Amino acid sequence: MKKLLSYPLSILAYSWFIFFICLFQPIQWICFNIFGYQAHKKSVDILNFFTILSLYFIFSKVEIENRELIPEGKPLIFVANHQGLFDIIGMGWFLQKFHLKYVSKIELGKGIPSISYNLNHGGSVLIDRNDPKQALPALKKMSEYIEMNCRSVVIYPEGTRTRDGEPKPFAASGLKILCKYAPSAYVVPVTINNSWKIFRYGNFPLGIGNPVKFSVHEPMKVSEYDFNTLFEKTEQAIITDIIN
Repeated sequence: MKKLLSYPLSILAYSWFIFFICLFQPIQWICFNIFGYQAHKKSVDILNFFTILSLYFIFSKVEIENRELIPEGKPLIFVANHQGLFDIIGMGWFLQKFHLKYVSKIELGKGIPSISYNLNHGGSVLIDRNDPKQALPALKKMSEYIEMNCRSVVIYPEGTRTRDGEPKPFAASGLKILCKYAPSAYVVPVTINNSWKIFRYGNFPLGIGNPVKFSVHEPMKVSEYDFNTLFEKTEQAIITDIIN
C-alpha cells in the first residue's frame, strides 16, 4: 500500500523538483554573468531551498544536528557518507553560510539543469575517476582555494552512493590531497542517515516517510594530526553513527 501511494506522490515531487531546476538555470546564468559570485551563490541557496521542499511531497523531512560545532572563518573540509541526491542538496542548504564547493564526478557536470551549471561555475571540482592525472591537480587547486579564501569543500570518500545504507570503503587519496594543501583547515565529519531510503525502489517511485538526518561530528584541525590518524578518526566518526 505504501509503495502504491508513492507513485502519485513521486510525480508531484519530481514535477516540483524539475520545475525549479529548469527555472533556475537562466537565473543562475544571469546572476553569475551579470552580478558575479555572491549573486550566483545566493541563487543556488534559494534553489536548494525549493528543491529540498520536494521531500515534503513524499512525507519526508530533513534536519541537521550539531551545526554549532562547526568553526566559522576557517577553511573547512566536510567529509560525509553518500546515500543519494539529497545529501548534496541538504548540505548545500543547511551549510550555505560556509560557501560549500563539491568534489564531484565529472558526469554530473553536463546535462542536468542548474546542477551542472553550478558545479561548473560555482567553484566545485569535477573529477574523472578514470584519470588520476586530471584529479590530482584539480584537488590541489581546490585545497589552495579554500585555504586562501576560508571557504569549504565537501567530499564523499566512498566515491559513489550506497544503495542500501551500508557504507562502502572510504578512499583516502582525495582527502589526503585536500589536507596537504589546506593545512589550516578543519576536517568536519558528517553522517547522513536515511537518504538512501528515498531511492530504495530506484529512481521511481520514491520512498515515502523517510526522515533524512545530517549529524555533524567534532571538527579536527588538520595540522594537529598525522593524516592516517585523521583519516581513521574521520571514517570511524561517520560510519559508527550510520543507522540502517
